[in-house]
Amino acid sequence: MFAEEPATVLPSLRQRRRAVATREIVDAAERQIARDGPHALSLRAVARDLGMTVQGLYHYFPNRDALVTALVAKAYDDLADAVTAAVDAAADEPAARRFLAATEGYRRWAVTHVERFQLLYGAPLRHYEAPAEGPTTQAMRRMSMVFQREVFDGFTTEQLAAADTRALSPALQAHLEPLFPHGLETLPPSAAALLLGAWGHMHGMVVLEAFGHTSFIGEHQGEIFRMAMRDLLEDVHRRIPTQPPGTPAAP
Repeated sequence: MFAEEPATVLPSLRQRRRAVATREIVDAAERQIARDGPHALSLRAVARDLGMTVQGLYHYFPNRDALVTALVAKAYDDLADAVTAAVDAAADEPAARRFLAATEGYRRWAVTHVERFQLLYGAPLRHYEAPAEGPTTQAMRRMSMVFQREVFDGFTTEQLAAADTRALSPALQAHLEPLFPHGLETLPPSAAALLLGAWGHMHGMVVLEAFGHTSFIGEHQGEIFRMAMRDLLEDVHRRIPTQPPGTPAAP
């Protein structure tokens, strides 16, 4: 006899209606951010756009911070989706090409959705503090895992542990130790330092372009970015030994 499969519990009508209303509120808030920028976000204006009262909106989001958290988490997820899609489109390419595709996906989303990118990385909203280990943190980690995988593809944990990052202080090593998972183990502090430096370089160039600070380069911004990303990856890989210390030389 075959074991009976557990019945799938479908959401109730009330739950489905709540999910639809929540999605409409988030969509309206995103439209307001796209129109007026993240610092102009107003629950009253969002409610007005939807033809509901602020009190009615509070039924779904008890305060502004709850709505901002939903918006930030969704922006991170959409950015991660864009990066993942870019990598998937280059799935048959070498790791270096996939990394470049990931950076280009990141850049393309940022310059296309400047206001939402500003919500993530612009001046912090006054009086807002993201919940510790909440949905915004989880969404950000999802994206970082894509870059971690492509930057270090093909290297062993022993090689990454021997990466040349000069001398990291004991305090910094201890802080970096648990931050980035690598397979079944933890990404070694030396590799974590390389990853953070690489991400900062890549992200900094995107911020400069998205916020208009490199507009003087005009249509050549993409070419400059791709050149910098190729050099960045080569520098990271140059710091990782082809064989970990103590490995016998090939005969």
